[in-house]
Amino acid sequence: MKIDETDLRILEVLEKDSKLSIREISKLLKKPLTTVHNRIKRLEDERIIRGYTLKLDYGLLGKTVAAFIFMTVESHGGKKISQREICEKIISHREVLNASIVAGNKDIIVKVRVDSIAKLNEFIMDFLRNIEGVDKTETMIVLEEVEK
Repeated sequence: MKIDETDLRILEVLEKDSKLSIREISKLLKKPLTTVHNRIKRLEDERIIRGYTLKLDYGLLGKTVAAFIFMTVESHGGKKISQREICEKIISHREVLNASIVAGNKDIIVKVRVDSIAKLNEFIMDFLRNIEGVDKTETMIVLEEVEK
């Protein structure tokens, strides 16, 4: 699929505020309503747009502690446990925002949001370190987030 400047502008607007109506996007971009509608539909059909999300104010939800947890995966009986399987277990936990398989000296990076350092400790000690294949963890607490 070929992406042109109009598609990119639509994506940029939706990325900033996916709640905008097609009519509002049409006015912002000074493009016909049908053009914007058809472009968005095509972007969805081609799975360039795979869903619409919302941004939460975690502070108002009481989840004031964010952390990145870097993990290495151990070999078990000479066979390395699947990083994908470990990520699937990790992502099922409600405190986890995302889990990524990475290259380098770490195997997996997880981002979590919790309401206290005690909850972070509980998450790491009682959940993460009890997953088969998780060898070592290294945690970095986020001091400040800057979003696009």
